[in-house]
Amino acid sequence: MSYTYKTRGTCSTQIEVELDGNIVKNVKFTGGCNGNLQGVSRLVAGRTVDEVESTLAGIRCGFKSTSCPDQLSKAVRAAYEAQE
Repeated sequence: MSYTYKTRGTCSTQIEVELDGNIVKNVKFTGGCNGNLQGVSRLVAGRTVDEVESTLAGIRCGFKSTSCPDQLSKAVRAAYEAQE
């Protein structure tokens, strides 16, 4: 299942998440720091929604209240809930 999440408060504008049940299969960011976000995307592949959430939720970017990894934690949860 593929899901598109519109980010808030980050340089990236959206995140495309592909899940297989509760396992993250693929992640693609639009915008943001390309190299870093490719790395984050590869690191979360094969992990569960809960693992991604517990690892990335709450990370901040500078003085912002969120970050691309924090937004990814929200995106995988939204994708998971959308498939139920």
